[in-house]
Amino acid sequence: MKALGTLMVELQSGHTVLEVCTDFMFFLLQFSVFLGLIFFLELTAGILAFVFKDWIKDQLNFFINNNVKAYRDDIDLQNLIDFAQEYWSCCGAHGPNDWNLNIYFNCTDSNPSRERCGVPFSCCVKDPAEDVPNTQCGYDVRLKLELEQQSYIYTKGCVGQFEKWLQDNLIVVAGVFVAVALLQIFGICLAQNLVSDIKAVKANW
Repeated sequence: MKALGTLMVELQSGHTVLEVCTDFMFFLLQFSVFLGLIFFLELTAGILAFVFKDWIKDQLNFFINNNVKAYRDDIDLQNLIDFAQEYWSCCGAHGPNDWNLNIYFNCTDSNPSRERCGVPFSCCVKDPAEDVPNTQCGYDVRLKLELEQQSYIYTKGCVGQFEKWLQDNLIVVAGVFVAVALLQIFGICLAQNLVSDIKAVKANW
């Protein structure tokens, strides 16, 4: 009740109301500029992504191969790679042989690892009858012919599978971006209308 009484006293002062209106108008202008900047950055990012799509593809390939090299060394990267390979049903950036980049999975004679010439379990084709993943399902699988490998592991690369996923879900992805852009434009228009209303109130005060 005391706070409400204080607010009523403040609102009875024309000077205080004008100060509040000025502060609120300044906040709305900042909000509009912020939304406009985000919208501009999103639009720029979309245009650049289309123009430099080959460069982005190369960067994605570089990113995946670097993570393949660091697999087992960083648990977060390991979980990221496992998630991507399981979600997109893929193995490596361009195929299973990308795992030659990893010291544990490469096929060199000097590699003493039991995982030599293998792939992580996330590359394996899942058996619906198995409740618990077989973490050894990728052992020695790259010693087999590619046609045989297809029965045990995913043989398509994650870069290609990601591109396919984008194409298959293009309408959904575009719809999300359009919806976000429309919300931002609506927010900018609403803020500008409120600023105009506040200016009109201040002019007639």
